[in-house]
Amino acid sequence: MLFDWKNGGWSLGYAVTDKGTVTIPSEIRKKYGSRKGSRVRFIETNEGVLIVPVVPLEDLYGADRDRKEIVYRMIRELQDERRKEATDEESTEK
Repeated sequence: MLFDWKNGGWSLGYAVTDKGTVTIPSEIRKKYGSRKGSRVRFIETNEGVLIVPVVPLEDLYGADRDRKEIVYRMIRELQDERRKEATDEESTEK
């Protein structure tokens, strides 16, 4: 363990290998569903470096399942508005 001067307490510290790899703690891997082959992205901030999981598009399939009817209703409303606008334009041209 290493002392975290910024937060004033003990925190887990991990060494970077000669190949530049670092082991992500199992608790964090479990929490974010990371497994062998998972991809992450490194984002620099003023506070340090964030490691953000990259979610494959295949994993997002069906994520909106519970909002399906809302999305369909919104699409229908947009289509109705466009039809109305097209009809209004036709009537003003005549």
